[in-house]
Amino acid sequence: MTHRIIEDVTEKIRQRSLATRAAYLSQMEAAAQQGPVRTALSCTNLAHDYASASDDEKMILTSSSRGANIAIINAYNDVLSAHAPYRHYPEKLKTFLAEKHHVAQVAGGVPAMCDGVTQGQTGMEMSLFSRDVIAMSTAVALSHQVFDGSLMLGICDKIVPGLLMAALRFGHLPAVFVPSGPMHSGISNSDKAKTRQAYAKGDVGEAELLKSEMGSYHSEGTCTFYGTANSNQMLMEIMGLQLPGSSFVSPNGALRDALTRAAAHQLAEITALEPGYMPIARIVDEKVMVNAMVGLLATGGSTNHSIHLVAIARMAGIIIDWQDLAELSDVVPLLTRMYPNGSADVNAFEVAGGMPFLIRELLDAGLLHENVNTVLGEGLRQWSKRPALDSAGELIWEDVASESADLSVLAPAHAPFLREGGMKLVSGNLGRAMMKVSAVPDDRWVIEAPARVFLDQQQVLAAYQAGELNQDVIVVVKGQGPRANGMPELHQLTPALTNLQEAGYRVALVTDGRLSGASGKVPAAIHLSPEALADGPLHYIEDGDLIRLDGHAGTLEVATEGFNERLKETREALDVSASSQGVGRELFAGFRTLAGPADEGAISLGGV
Repeated sequence: MTHRIIEDVTEKIRQRSLATRAAYLSQMEAAAQQGPVRTALSCTNLAHDYASASDDEKMILTSSSRGANIAIINAYNDVLSAHAPYRHYPEKLKTFLAEKHHVAQVAGGVPAMCDGVTQGQTGMEMSLFSRDVIAMSTAVALSHQVFDGSLMLGICDKIVPGLLMAALRFGHLPAVFVPSGPMHSGISNSDKAKTRQAYAKGDVGEAELLKSEMGSYHSEGTCTFYGTANSNQMLMEIMGLQLPGSSFVSPNGALRDALTRAAAHQLAEITALEPGYMPIARIVDEKVMVNAMVGLLATGGSTNHSIHLVAIARMAGIIIDWQDLAELSDVVPLLTRMYPNGSADVNAFEVAGGMPFLIRELLDAGLLHENVNTVLGEGLRQWSKRPALDSAGELIWEDVASESADLSVLAPAHAPFLREGGMKLVSGNLGRAMMKVSAVPDDRWVIEAPARVFLDQQQVLAAYQAGELNQDVIVVVKGQGPRANGMPELHQLTPALTNLQEAGYRVALVTDGRLSGASGKVPAAIHLSPEALADGPLHYIEDGDLIRLDGHAGTLEVATEGFNERLKETREALDVSASSQGVGRELFAGFRTLAGPADEGAISLGGV
């Protein structure tokens, strides 16, 4: 039986979304009724599409019993280690589909930023907007209307949300997400963090820091910490959009190839040409979005998804509010300890039981909707099995072990690490913000301290180096919202703030920017809405204002007498001109103008 709160939140979302969801489904049904659009295209249209195909492919595409024509949307580049294996995927997928007499075409490539490369740099100001660019690029690729379904090749931070947003706007088509897996573990994430902190103190130099970083990020595959990229993989599984147990299988092995083949074959089985037609519009509904939020909370996943899930849902006509996350967090326990919520990485999580164990525990506890559509048909229970190869090298799915192989990494639902989920909504006279609590020590959930106000992270680091922050302090960084400068991550602040915390000071961060999927030890109220540039209360905070952040009570308040009266003043708008030019930022002026607030998904796309 599904937990009452899970059902209640789902019903609230359904009622809130009645009009928008109905309009979306009507649009998708109208598109589906047209059937495969390529059957109605002119001969000239089709000839252009078929021109570069092989003779065998042309025969399949033009025969009376046509096979499926599958779009490959590829986020390959070799700047991202996670995406580097995708260089080989198009040809593999074409071969796998040809085995079943289907055709695949690389319909388009999409940009794929590495947030690790741009972290703390100017390029980070385009990171969030790249999600919407990816959605638009995918729409351009699929606009040829010659496809029966799509295979989505993407893993990392903004890429998967962008691909999914576009897939939902082509919701009459089925879509399957195809991962490539994490790199093997290098040095531990905790050792890496210690070196970063030592560097922030000035105890080690750049040579030692670079050696440490390259010992962590060392080969093809997803980075092994549990940040946004690996949270993406968890989400695609728990939403039934990626094959069971496929997220955290390492690249370039026999099992990974078998899963990739199975993904291609399965997509061909659910196109409109087959009796098992399952478009993505029928999969991603209110129940599936609630399942996604439950997975995020149960794993202490990336804070970025408090924005992305809202944006994704809106593409399907579903209206999610941060309050939904807050209500779910009250009943969804934390079942994993992966860095930054612990010392282990995703490879240790996989060995302990991984996604199949997690999903089974959540299903058995009534914390997930089981009766949902998936790329394998109806029912999420299929995702409680793990993939393996039998003696003949064929892909099979096996029952997952009844107990976790490592209780320090993966806990059963009856004995969780925390009784509450990993994320909290905090609100008060500053607006609304998200707080990731899964990695925050128990004695740091409540911080009350005077503010130090900054306009960018470089100012914070300069003050830290000068010893100006050696006190109880709430660091306020404003002018970091989507309309101001694209809402960059402020992960570069983590080592310095962690050092202050470990020195015994009571420290927190309050910002209208993002932090990072990999941050968590220092209490932080992030994604504060409304943002400072929109004349939000954050704009009115001054040095010395007393701020109280309370993760237990879910409050964020300026306690300084007269602050609420201050909000009635007229103040000059923030000067954000420094973020308007250079490194291509001038090209994103329209995005900054259109961007909505973080609690509405920070969407910069018009007409949605």
